Amino acid sequence: MAISEMHPVHQFKSWQVWPGSYDNKFIPGHYPHKKNSGLFIDKSTPIASMGSCFAREIRKVLIRHEYNYIQEETYHPASVHASAAWERTYNTFSMRQIFEYTFESFNPKTRWWISPKTKQVQDPYRRIILYDSIEEAQNDFLSHIECSQRAIMKAKVLILTLGLTEIWKDKSDGSVICLPSGPYVNEGGSLDDYEFCVSRYSENLDNLEKIYKIVKNNNKGCKLISTISPVHLWATFREDMDVISANCNSKSTLRAVADEFVCRHDDVFYFSSYEIATNFTMMMNKTCFEKGKENFHINKETVELIMKHFFEVYSKGVKL
Repeated sequence: MAISEMHPVHQFKSWQVWPGSYDNKFIPGHYPHKKNSGLFIDKSTPIASMGSCFAREIRKVLIRHEYNYIQEETYHPASVHASAAWERTYNTFSMRQIFEYTFESFNPKTRWWISPKTKQVQDPYRRIILYDSIEEAQNDFLSHIECSQRAIMKAKVLILTLGLTEIWKDKSDGSVICLPSGPYVNEGGSLDDYEFCVSRYSENLDNLEKIYKIVKNNNKGCKLISTISPVHLWATFREDMDVISANCNSKSTLRAVADEFVCRHDDVFYFSSYEIATNFTMMMNKTCFEKGKENFHINKETVELIMKHFFEVYSKGVKL
């Protein structure tokens, strides 16, 4: 692979040049990250996380390597994706609403969906969480709030994995449902009260700033890591562009938002999961997707590569 001729006056560091220069040796398979991130994590550091599908992969690796990953509501199926039963949170609006109902208030006009045929009670704001009755749903949610508080207040590091910018918003109060899915939708439940929107840079940045404010009001010493999920959109609700273009817009918006968010706060950091999976693996002539599940999952090899560099950046390294 060709290396770059850089004028010596610039004195680039190894992580500022790819695939290398005459002064910076190219190391095959090594992502050129900056090692001194300003944040150090060891196995005693309490870590919490939430986010879209890829957040589950981060959680699994941290637990497997015996890091102090916070686990609340372990009895609840929705907790397999995060530190509490937040389920998968695909957009910053859903994330913000979690922090609001955990520490402030969240009182949407429509609190529960009732499936027209089976009469199952569905939580519109957490992905396909179901109950047999409203009473059961309310009791579980009150318990969930307590667990959510514990998870966030115990964390010294909170990892937020941002997913996409497409949202479905209640026309009356602006609350954002997780996804138009589950038995309520499948059984013909009305979505007339909701409108599809493509959220923009300023809205997503405002959401992260609100999350930051709530975290700091309740857990001042907690530091945040922001990252972008490398899992692309398998479908778009947009009618003005194709799914590949919609995915590019979604990820690009969130990457720009994350950059501004990090620049505003000394205790917020960015980790390049998205770049390692989608850019770096391509540069190395590899695929980041699991065969047969290209629209859903990142392959194990890429997950291991991402987490190898995560540990190199924030810890003293773990042999994977």
